[in-house]
Amino acid sequence: MTQTEAPALTILERLSRGDVLISDGATGTYLQQHGLGDGDPEEWNVTHPDVVQEMAGAYFCAGADMVLTNTFGCTSLRQAHYGFQDRINEFNVLAAQHARSQAPEGRFVVGSVGPTGEVIDDPLKDEPVSDEQVYEAFKEQIVALAKGGVDAVNIETMIDVREAKLAIKAARDHTDLIISTTMFFDKGPRGFFTMMGTPPDVAMRELHEAGADIVGANCGNGIDVMVELARELRAATDGYLLIHSNAGIPVMTGGQIIYPETPEFMADRFKVLVEDVGINIIGGCCGTTPDHIRALSKAIRG
Repeated sequence: MTQTEAPALTILERLSRGDVLISDGATGTYLQQHGLGDGDPEEWNVTHPDVVQEMAGAYFCAGADMVLTNTFGCTSLRQAHYGFQDRINEFNVLAAQHARSQAPEGRFVVGSVGPTGEVIDDPLKDEPVSDEQVYEAFKEQIVALAKGGVDAVNIETMIDVREAKLAIKAARDHTDLIISTTMFFDKGPRGFFTMMGTPPDVAMRELHEAGADIVGANCGNGIDVMVELARELRAATDGYLLIHSNAGIPVMTGGQIIYPETPEFMADRFKVLVEDVGINIIGGCCGTTPDHIRALSKAIRG
């Protein structure tokens, strides 16, 4: 498939006219199924471009309106673990181009921006990272994604609102990209909280105030728990909401990690998220595949 231009209508324009958008499924799960071991997923943008492009094409063919780039861990702070901290521009630009090359007309490419893996001002470290260092790391990645031609960024799987806000600020300060930001919430005896102790209503408010166009949650929960969480998020905001659910809680079977929720099981809940809860963008996270997105598309579009 040849390189395509950016869609005529933006994501926000589609949402403003009432469209529900379908996102993609897991990146890591797909790459692991195609040979990724303990190495760096983002390096595959260089070493396995055919697989990365095939992945984007598979999700678009399954019905996704948007596909995320293979850049979840592509900041210098995270890539330093692999010795690739000087290849941030290369990896991010290539990832955006790989996804764009597979995008049919009218579909979107969204830059994936995950956590740095660092705790800001960590008291347990002699030389913890600062706000400035984290901001600069996000700036470098997001500018590269913009250079590669993404339509938006999805700042995702965030456990610290403080870190998420730095990523939002970097995107706002240095690009004109649409910004989606999703937090990772865990359910405990007192309800849903991030690992840093922030409840959903506070997180959604702070993300909006920081400049996020779209907010929501991803990862960490199976679809039934995610429906429960989504109801709390919708009660907290009347803005655009994005949900990316895991395919259940993984279990170890025969030496392999298995996500138990099938496409058919998740499809019914996807429909509830859209029709009952009012979610605007919906897709999958860990364990979901093109088959899950195909089932999602069929469930909400027939």
